[in-house]
This record gives sequence, structure tokens and C-alpha cells, in this order.
Amino acid sequence: MADFLTALKSQPLLTDGAMGSYLFELTGRLSETNHVYEAFNVDQPELIRNVHLAYLSAGARCLKTNTFGANRRQLLPFGLEGRVASLNRSGVQVAREAIAKFQSPHDGPEDFFVLASVGPTAQPLSTADAVAECYREQLESLATAGADALLLETFSSLPQLELLIGLIRSLPQMPPVIAEMTPPDANALQPPEQPTPLAFVNRMAALGVAVVGVNCCAPWDADAFVDAVKDAAPVRSGEIQLVVMPNAGGFQRIGNRLMTSVNPEFAGKMARSLFDRGVRLLGGCCEMHPPHIQEMHNYLQSRTGGKKAVSLEVTSALPPIGDAEKRLNGNLSQKLKDGRFVVSIEALPPRGTDENIIQKKVDFIGKISTCGLVDAVDFTDGSRGIPLISPGDFIHLIRERLNWTAATGDPLELIPHFTGRDLNTMGIQSRLVGYHSNRIHNVLFVTGDPPKMSPSYPRSAAVFDLDSVAMIRLTHSCLNAGVDFGGVALGKQPDPRTRFTIGAGVEPEARNMELELSRLQQKIDNGVDYIMTQPAFHHAPLAVLEKFRGRVPFLIGVMVLTSFEHAKRMAQVPGVVIPDDILKRFSTMTDPADQARVGRAIAAEQIRWLVSEGWAGVYLMSTATGSGTVEVLREGLPG
Repeated sequence: MADFLTALKSQPLLTDGAMGSYLFELTGRLSETNHVYEAFNVDQPELIRNVHLAYLSAGARCLKTNTFGANRRQLLPFGLEGRVASLNRSGVQVAREAIAKFQSPHDGPEDFFVLASVGPTAQPLSTADAVAECYREQLESLATAGADALLLETFSSLPQLELLIGLIRSLPQMPPVIAEMTPPDANALQPPEQPTPLAFVNRMAALGVAVVGVNCCAPWDADAFVDAVKDAAPVRSGEIQLVVMPNAGGFQRIGNRLMTSVNPEFAGKMARSLFDRGVRLLGGCCEMHPPHIQEMHNYLQSRTGGKKAVSLEVTSALPPIGDAEKRLNGNLSQKLKDGRFVVSIEALPPRGTDENIIQKKVDFIGKISTCGLVDAVDFTDGSRGIPLISPGDFIHLIRERLNWTAATGDPLELIPHFTGRDLNTMGIQSRLVGYHSNRIHNVLFVTGDPPKMSPSYPRSAAVFDLDSVAMIRLTHSCLNAGVDFGGVALGKQPDPRTRFTIGAGVEPEARNMELELSRLQQKIDNGVDYIMTQPAFHHAPLAVLEKFRGRVPFLIGVMVLTSFEHAKRMAQVPGVVIPDDILKRFSTMTDPADQARVGRAIAAEQIRWLVSEGWAGVYLMSTATGSGTVEVLREGLPG
């Protein structure tokens, strides 16, 4: 079993969420006399064990013990001060039992960790003697029971926290310390004096604390903390690992309602954003329950799943297929290899069985195939985790209804997006070989959005065996070299190679551009043929791609905005920035038809600029129905 700090330095770890608010939800009673939550470790261990199991099933790798208030001073009002040792030992034991029960049918290589929760007193303690009298027995019991780390959480008094850390350092055989403070409440009449985030991190580093962060705060406060400290010297050097465990709260005025926007999907996106900025230990505090942790797990899988991928160094008697063969894959592949400007249109496959919707989408593809302005159509693969008809099946349906056969060929190159979310490594290989046999020879690899939580749709687990970087590498160096992912020849014929043109994506306005550009470099090194970008509504973000332009063609994303409301919604999407001047152009129009014309005009302007600047092509994200697509291209493309 790996030790906690070693594991944390090698990979991000997801903790569970709230204990107190979840127990309140399950029991309907607050912690009170004859119903003290910490006493459940001994009095109702099955209840606590089931809480732990719910979080483990949601994807947590670390469990916080039910010992937050199990110190002598907090138990005294309930007459439980004599049970400090037993409640803390049992807290660790119940967590270990839950892990053992969970691992039995889920046997795997992953380690799980128990974080011993230690909370503050109602009033801060100001002397070393008072801190020792309050906490010594709790700390020694937790350590003796075998906790992997001591989680000092929800502290608002830095002096008390420092005294507690001093006590821990004076005791023998203590586990490593995780120190979390709670940012002051902006609405408090007298918010406590606290150091700046940077000063707090530096002070904890001086005290030898290995993991530092915040908890029990609104997500945006946690976000601000990370932005303030992510470039601090102890964090950059790896001396300090960052931890964030926010609440599922913080009410905001949204329209005419006062509500929190922190639903499970928000928690998932937040976790991914925090991970991208260097947070290693992630979890939740008050009102963050198993659905939130499950969504955090799913979103983190989209960043970390590829790390589980088989790292094969496969050799083949044949080199990977070259440009001459890829030119035969269709209009887009040929023009890219010839250095000519290309246009691809994004299309969404249907979600259901409505024949009218299906036929309208097919008719749209037929229409743009005759306009002479489009080289390819690319089909999204479960974008935002919504279950649509798979791209390969929809391509087959389009060809059948439009009579595009192997003999006639396709007037457009049909490109499926391919995510690593839904298939394991064997499934990915099987689908790719199937695509190739069915005349699908251009694939756009994306890691994929996690399954979207929907009350009308059963929960679905994400796989993420391979991320986009790994899929590019294995397609280029294995399939396009004539062998499968295990190095076995794809056939006995002299040349069994596939001839995939390989695409991938990039976000020019990603929150963590260092990571995004590192992954872009890996995609290029692994054999990608072209890159499609997220929509760029202004020119400045594309500057980060300049140094790569000579190595790979970029198709710049252009989105056709349909209305002022559409523009405002897109402005909230991570990785998409819409300049104020574009929003102002929409805001001056009240008629929906006028707003739609503005959206088309903006898209045409962007295309003209991309052509003038010599970019390789445009990746046009049109309206759901495709209306206005041809008009935008006629207005934007020269000639």
C-alpha cells in the first residue's frame, strides 16, 4: 500500500464530501444531546459505514472520519468527554471497514486513504496548554488507530491552528498533516483576522505542513484562493500540495431568484478547473453529497483517465502510413496536405427516433454537399455527455439515404469525433478498425465530456481508459503502421495498415494554458494531422498557437451565434471568451431576426480574417438546424 503523500504527489486524489449535512439529510435531526453525530461511530456504526460506502461508490479515494468534533472540549456539553478515545478509534475503524467492504467486489490496483478529521473549538484556544488539554487524546487515538493523515479542517484562527500543529509535531509517530482554513464570511459583523492566502501557504510551509488549502467556503472563494497561491514558491516546487474542499453553497441572485448554482455538474466542472490549476486533493464540505462527488469523479476522469492507458512501445515492420495515402481519404485530407484552405462544418447527430428531425439533418448534409464551399462534416460524439446516435452509425445512415456508395464516393469527407469516455482500450481498437472497414478514414480524437447527470437518464460510468493523446499515438504508431495495440499484425496481406487522417482539438483560451499547450505538443509529437480549436471570438488568443503553425494545420473554430441570449450563454462556457464589443452589437438589437443577422455577420467577419491571416481552415459550428450556414460561408470566403 502506498503512503498517502507519495500517492498524492503522483496523482490527484478525490476525497468524499460532507458528513454532518449528509447525516442530517439521512436522519432528519441535527447533532444534539442523545443524537451526537460523532457518537454514531460506536452507537450506530452501520449508518456511518453506509455513508462512507456511498462516497466510495461515487468515486472517492479518501474518506474523512466522522471525528470532526470528537475532541474533549466539544464533547463536554454532551457529557461525552470520557469517550474521546473510543469515538476517535472507532471513527478510523469504521472507515477502514467501509474500504474493505468496497474493495472486496471492486478488486483493483488503487489505494484508498483515511483522513482523520480534526475540527476547531467553538471559541479559539490561545495557549499551548489549552490546545494540548483539548486535542492530545484525540490526536493520539487517531494516530494509534492508523489514520493515513490528520485533516485539520475549518479553522478560522491561525494562532489556534499553529498551536495545534506545534502539538502534533511534539507527539511521536504522528501521520502527515493537511491544514485547511476557512476564508472569512464577507457578511460577518466582525470577520476574524486572517493572513492572505499567500502568507498562509508560506507559513504552513515553514511549519513543515505538506498539504495546505481551504474548505467550508463558497466555490468562488476556493477559486480565488487557488488563483492567489498556485504560483507560490512552495507550491511550484512541490513542497506544498494544494487541497480544496468547498461547500455546495453560496447563494446568488440569478434572474429573479436567489439560489445556488452549485449542482453536481457544477461541482464536476469546478473540480476539473481546480485540478488544471494544480490542486491535488479535491473533495467537498457542507452539502456536497455523493452526487456531487460522483460528478467530480467523472470530470476528473476526463483529465486523468489517460494516465491509466497502456503505454506500449510497439514496433512494426512497416512505417506509419504517409501523406500520399492520406490524401485519398477525401476533400479535406487532400486539401490539407496540399496546403489549401479547408472548411469543416460541425453537426450533431439526432438524439431520438423522430423521423422528421433525422431527415432534416440528412437533408442539411445533402444541401451543403452541393454548395461547393464545404470540404467536410464532423459529427460530435455525445457532446456534454448527452446520448446521441453514435457518429459512425449516423454516417452510415447519411450515406444510405443520400446514395453515397463506395462506387460514387462521398462529396464531403465525413469525420466522426471519437471520445475515450465510453470504451475501454479493446473497444476503442475494435471501433477504429470497424470505421476503417466502413470507409471512415478521418477521425477527430477528443477525451470527451463526462456523462451528464439527468433525472430522466440512468447514471452512466465514464471509462476514460485512453485520453486523446494516447488514442492519437496508438492510431498513428500502431493501426496506421499495420499492427493492433498489442503489436499483432492487422492481417496477413502484404500491407495491413489503416490510413487514418488524425485530428484533435485545442482550447486557445483554456484556464491552464501551460497544460493545454503541453498536451498540444504531445498530440503533434504523437502524429496528429490537423487541429480544430474551440470557437475564438477574437484574435488575441490565437497568438499562443503561432509557434505551432509550421508543424500542424489549424482549423480555427467559428461559432454562428443566433441571439443575444445565445451569446451570453456561450460567454459562461469554460474556455470560451466573448468580447464586450460583440455582446454590445447584439444588445442594440431587439428583434430576433436582427440578432440572427448580427450573428451571421460576425461569423463571416471572423472567416474573412482567418483567410487573410493564412490559417489552414475554419471549423464552423453552425446553428442546430444549420440555417444560415451557406450564407455565412458565401459572405466570409473569398470568391
